Amino acid sequence: MHWLSKTRYKIGFLLPTLVVYTVFIIMPILIAIGYSFTKYSGIGKARFNGVDNYVRLFKDKIFWKSLTNTAIIFVVASVLLLVLSFFLALLLNNTLRFVDVSKSLVFSPAIIAPIIVGIIWVYILDPKIGVINGILRAIGASGLAQQWIGGPTLSPYSIAFIYFWQQLGYLTTIFIAGLKMIPEEVMEAVKVDGANAWQRTWHVTIPMMRSTISTVVILIITGIFKIFEIVQQTTGGGPNHLSETLVTYSYSMTFQSSDYGYGMSIATVTFLISLAITGLYFLFSRERS
Repeated sequence: MHWLSKTRYKIGFLLPTLVVYTVFIIMPILIAIGYSFTKYSGIGKARFNGVDNYVRLFKDKIFWKSLTNTAIIFVVASVLLLVLSFFLALLLNNTLRFVDVSKSLVFSPAIIAPIIVGIIWVYILDPKIGVINGILRAIGASGLAQQWIGGPTLSPYSIAFIYFWQQLGYLTTIFIAGLKMIPEEVMEAVKVDGANAWQRTWHVTIPMMRSTISTVVILIITGIFKIFEIVQQTTGGGPNHLSETLVTYSYSMTFQSSDYGYGMSIATVTFLISLAITGLYFLFSRERS
């Protein structure tokens, strides 16, 4: 296999991947950034208008509402997913009765298409036909019935919970795979030294799963900033754009209002925010290590 070490063969293997990545990832990003500096309706030629779209964006109340909703979803879903998926993986990594069935049940929501997930939760959370409010009214607790989706306050929290429900099993599976990579000899040695379960988790398991945790964090960040179908199916961004996220608002301006330049400026800001959060995480984790 000495020939594999030659530079030209390495380049030959990498080049097709780099070409595909450039054409389908890098170029669309650059094109979107380019359109964000134009006024374009989808008909005719795009007209350069400098930073007008970004000036308009920072004066747009709906943009700030979308950013706020996205931030709420990000914080709530990130905390729930990172913490609970890890501890659920610790539980399912033990030898328990029906553990394989439990893993299957936990993972099952991850294989459901997001648009179907939205439909399922509409029948659960809808203020009028939803199961939750129906049960509350049936037991005489109609005062506790809330506008879980479609309202001005609870919609982002509900969307965060729906996304958490769908992704929990997937991320738990990744954590379980990371736990399987920890040598049993290490854990046995720690037990012999007298460490309790919390000490083993904090001082041994978490440090040895640093790369797995980084993978999960990146998946959470990129996944949350791509939430689209759940919002469209549950609230449609309404009423009056009060439940929009950055992605759905970008879609609305681009394809429903035919304001491509402004829609691309929102998409560009969304991309930069997710990139900045990812960069800050890597910077923080590097300092900790």
